[in-house]
Amino acid sequence: MKLILRKTVSGGCRLGELVDVGLQGNYKMSIPCCLTYTRGAAAPHLTKDMMGTLPEVPFGIQLTLPTLAENQEILEDFKDGISKFSNLPESMLFLSVQDPGTSTPSGYNERQCASIWCPGGRMRLSPDNLITMVKCIQPDWFESLYDGDQTAIRSSRKRTVKSVDRTLNFLDAVLNAKQNSQELKDTQVFGVIEGGDISDERLRSVRETAKRPVSGFVLDGFHGDSVTSEVDKDLLLVTLAELPEDKPRIIHGSGRPDQVMQDIEAGIDIFDSAFPYVVTERGCALTFNFNHSDPEDLDNSQQTTCHEEFSQQSPTVTNNRQNGVNSLCKTDYEIDLNDQRYKEDMTSLVSGCQCYCCKNHTKAYIHHLLMTKELLARVLLMLHNFHHYFLFFQEIRDSLNEDRFQALKARIMLLR
Repeated sequence: MKLILRKTVSGGCRLGELVDVGLQGNYKMSIPCCLTYTRGAAAPHLTKDMMGTLPEVPFGIQLTLPTLAENQEILEDFKDGISKFSNLPESMLFLSVQDPGTSTPSGYNERQCASIWCPGGRMRLSPDNLITMVKCIQPDWFESLYDGDQTAIRSSRKRTVKSVDRTLNFLDAVLNAKQNSQELKDTQVFGVIEGGDISDERLRSVRETAKRPVSGFVLDGFHGDSVTSEVDKDLLLVTLAELPEDKPRIIHGSGRPDQVMQDIEAGIDIFDSAFPYVVTERGCALTFNFNHSDPEDLDNSQQTTCHEEFSQQSPTVTNNRQNGVNSLCKTDYEIDLNDQRYKEDMTSLVSGCQCYCCKNHTKAYIHHLLMTKELLARVLLMLHNFHHYFLFFQEIRDSLNEDRFQALKARIMLLR
């Protein structure tokens, strides 16, 4: 795998391509981009045919270990990996240790293992366990095991140092196991950067991880409840400044549009797309306007509704650990279809949207489905929210290519 940067604009924004991607080494990915979020190797609420109706579906798919780990024996017997087992399209598979779309309890990691939370409960995971699961799942990329509990509020320096040490030890064990496995010789390992909100520990984590033969980096612990946006931004910039330019950077828990714009400007390449899932689970629809060619794409009534409904609160953090999918907090980038105001609203979710939901159904219908607890409600919302989010990332790449990223950022930040 090789990263080719076509240009760096607007500060640290990186526009380019990852080439020779995948176990076969014959694919490419444009950056910045998001990965398609999955649960159990399938898009939440959607069938493969429904996903096929979406434009600009990301080439990269994010597999979440907590939704797959309990199927290890089945995959071992199958032998051909999750791609064939789940009939996934030709794509790049990235395996993440935690699920960014759900809440993960803190305080359960140990010296020799970390914890993941599966449908059946807690599972202890050692580096050897991770390697065994990677062999069964057969992803193109996977992130090393890490101890991310330092993201809890007011973590001590002692706890943060321990977190960085454990994460580096996990990485060494994973790299050693990979080196001794013929099956994993072409699989890419991403190192995880820890350090909480302590700058020198972040730098130690970055510098030590960069010394290892990793293919890329995962920035963990940002945009959580433990750090303010100002501290968050400064830490991210300091961290990214130490990373090599020729390797991709992934961040978890940064899905809100304003966070995405700020992180791309700082130099992040790849995001997850758990945010549309979190929005869907609370019965909301993404409605923020990013279309530069048609300023009226989001009609005035929708803009007013969105602004008035959430103007009394700042955009909320939908981080993977602290808030989780069941958070009642909403952001200025969405509308809540549970609200009675939509009971007789016969307009589409977003005027001019070409997704199946907007072309065929109204806000009133989605509200009715939510009130009657019909499964179809989240099917339609997930379809729309993925559609909206994926086009947002395409617009980001277009804006970078056409030197209008700052105009797009200003539009997105105004919606907060």
